[in-house]
Amino acid sequence: MKITIVAIVILGMVALIFLLAFSKTGGNMKTYSVQQLKEKINNGDVLVILDVRTPQEFDGEYGHIENAILIPVQELQYRIGELESYRDKEIVAICRTQNRSKVAASILKDAGFENIAYTHGGMVEWHRHFGNGRRE
Repeated sequence: MKITIVAIVILGMVALIFLLAFSKTGGNMKTYSVQQLKEKINNGDVLVILDVRTPQEFDGEYGHIENAILIPVQELQYRIGELESYRDKEIVAICRTQNRSKVAASILKDAGFENIAYTHGGMVEWHRHFGNGRRE
């Protein structure tokens, strides 16, 4: 019984953290479908793809988008300096579905990055439409 109560409390705390992270994004966070992102890439738009999954996911079943920068969301606030040189470019976060990329976009916004977005559907949708993540 004690374990169940502790688990419920922990889950509640995690839910609160995600709720707070999402609420900071406000209503003005840009999102792209995977089709829109693919079109931007194919058009040669200058953007940075930030993959916020784990290294295992990045190299795993769904692959990754060519030239994506891998910084797992749980490390992003500590590694945000690695993105300083991209402040003048659009940064589009992507993860497996969209939950972590939305959190990553919020972290970037809180750090003062202005031109940020996340991808709706993530690599699951990308894989469904375009295969293993590589450019075609």
